[in-house]
Amino acid sequence: MGAQQVRDGFAALYGAEPEGVWAAPGRVNLIGEHTDYNDGFVMPFALPHTALAAVSRRDDGRLRLHSADVEGGVVELGLDELAPQSDTRWTAYPAGVVWALREAGHAVTGADVHLTSTVPSGAGLSSSAALEVVVALALNDLYDLGLQRWQLARLCQRAENVYVGAPTGIMDQTASACCEAGHALFLDTRDLSQRQIPFDLAAEGMRLLVVDTQVKHAHSDGEYGKRRAGCEKGAALLGVDALRDVPYGELDAALDRLGDEEEVRRLVRHVVTEDQRVERVVSLLRSGDTRAIGPVLTEGHASLRDDFRISCPELDLVVDTALTSGALGARMTGGGFGGSAIVLAEAADVETITKAVGEAFAAADFTAPRVFEAVPAAGATRLA
Repeated sequence: MGAQQVRDGFAALYGAEPEGVWAAPGRVNLIGEHTDYNDGFVMPFALPHTALAAVSRRDDGRLRLHSADVEGGVVELGLDELAPQSDTRWTAYPAGVVWALREAGHAVTGADVHLTSTVPSGAGLSSSAALEVVVALALNDLYDLGLQRWQLARLCQRAENVYVGAPTGIMDQTASACCEAGHALFLDTRDLSQRQIPFDLAAEGMRLLVVDTQVKHAHSDGEYGKRRAGCEKGAALLGVDALRDVPYGELDAALDRLGDEEEVRRLVRHVVTEDQRVERVVSLLRSGDTRAIGPVLTEGHASLRDDFRISCPELDLVVDTALTSGALGARMTGGGFGGSAIVLAEAADVETITKAVGEAFAAADFTAPRVFEAVPAAGATRLA
């Protein structure tokens, strides 16, 4: 569905043309998993898959929401009635953004919103962040709030953390708001400093595949929160503000200090080594040694599987099959417990790898995966 279709859908619903149409992408995280809420480093890039929103202002304190992708009609809410964790529907994401903007003192007096998205839901590709960012950007423009992209990302994260109740970090929203086409975003989640790193695999004869296992996950369930709480416990036991502050060269000594806290030790080891993997990937890309990032991606999967323990049989099967079929590297991406894996491959090997993964899933009696090429796209923008 394109901008004109979304505009037409809005007009059919609300009886008037929208004031504008906006888009915000999902993302793939190249490397840097579960580091963002530990003040660490991440390296996502935006996907061509986007959430689209046609939006107009209201001045009566009402918020009307509709999604072309969800059965049901328009959901109408009163702005004064918005309260954290009061809504378990899809509407919590856009409503949470309005709540966060108003709580921060921004004069948003209402809106009519019509949404649709091509970002696969539950696939670890930040479909929720895309919804949040597209609404935030639209309201920022329409109400002339003057907020910068990183500020919108912060407000969207607050919407997801507090209003929705999912303890996610800042990466997803920042990627959707700030990524540039043809680049991966090297983001320091402590201070939100950013570097756009050129990432053009096609020019070097490579491809990055996303393999959606079709295993759905939900960040607001207990397992994600347990990992975050465990990381915070580790930081407290080590006397640091966040695990970002544990130097890679002092990791063994830090693990020794944690004694018999085996679960915490595993979480700490993953976060500290993952931050170092992000820095290695940045260095390799900047030096032009792109193929060498493959083994680093694979190391990251082993860490997520064995230390963070958030993989699943389908994700492990993608990674193992891809590697035995000639992939340069592979790993799960996203929050875990399902979702997607990424596979770095020579262009000539894509068909062989895709076929092998499909056959492996069929042999295991798993639902057939969805496979597509990931090409770094632009961040959120106004379309009309």
